Amino acid sequence: MTKKAVKYSEAIEEVERIINQIESNELDIDELTEKIRRASDLLKFCKQKLHFTEEEIQKIIDQMQKDEA
Repeated sequence: MTKKAVKYSEAIEEVERIINQIESNELDIDELTEKIRRASDLLKFCKQKLHFTEEEIQKIIDQMQKDEA
């Protein structure tokens, strides 16, 4: 089974939903570990995505400065 590619905005929305479920006590103890693990995975993905994007933007800026010189 292949995983669907997750977009950053979708990951953030899912994390927010999980947080809301936890805060409102919607989850039973059996779901809690699974949801926290999922949120952790999503946050790790978001952090990697932000880091990659930051690197790409810096490369573009560096190239623009190089082209101006």
